[in-house]
This record gives sequence, C-alpha cells and structure tokens, in this order.
Amino acid sequence: MAEENDEETWELRLYVAGQTPKSVTALANLRKHCEQHLKGRYKIEVIDLLVNPQLAEGDQILAIPTLVRKVPEPIRKIIGDLSNEERVLVGLDVRPLTSK
Repeated sequence: MAEENDEETWELRLYVAGQTPKSVTALANLRKHCEQHLKGRYKIEVIDLLVNPQLAEGDQILAIPTLVRKVPEPIRKIIGDLSNEERVLVGLDVRPLTSK
C-alpha cells in the first residue's frame, strides 16, 4: 500500500511516571511543539512507567520524563519537561517551519 504522505510520520514515545506536574507539562509542551512543527505528521505514545515499568528497559530509560524519537531514525532522546522549544527541536532534529 502506498501512502499519500510525502514525508514519514514521526513516532515519538514519552516516558512518564504517573500524572506528576513535570509529566503533564512535558506532554503539553510536546503536543504544542508537534502541532507547530510537525502538524499532521506525528504520533505520540505515552508510556506510564508506574503502569508498565518493564518498558523502560527497551529504550534504556534512566530518567523521566524522557522523550524518545523512534522514527525517523536514528533514535534520539530528550530528558526533561520539554519547555525549551529550541532544545527540543535541536534534540529531535526538527527544522522549524519558516512560514510567516
């Protein structure tokens, strides 16, 4: 099956531990950055390590919240609440949209 997307869908995985303020902030910031720079081209999977602690091992999660970019490769990780937009974009290797 051929997809109509000219660019691949970004697969992002956010590891959190419950609904802590930092985890909630990280998810809100991630959604905001994705809507601004990857609109319609991303999937976010939130993994709560309080529910599924065994999933931390697969991506070698040492701190939370941690964002993992699965696709496009290579895999990249960012630790923290994702409040620094520039750091997130550089960390994920997202090129900011320049349409104004």
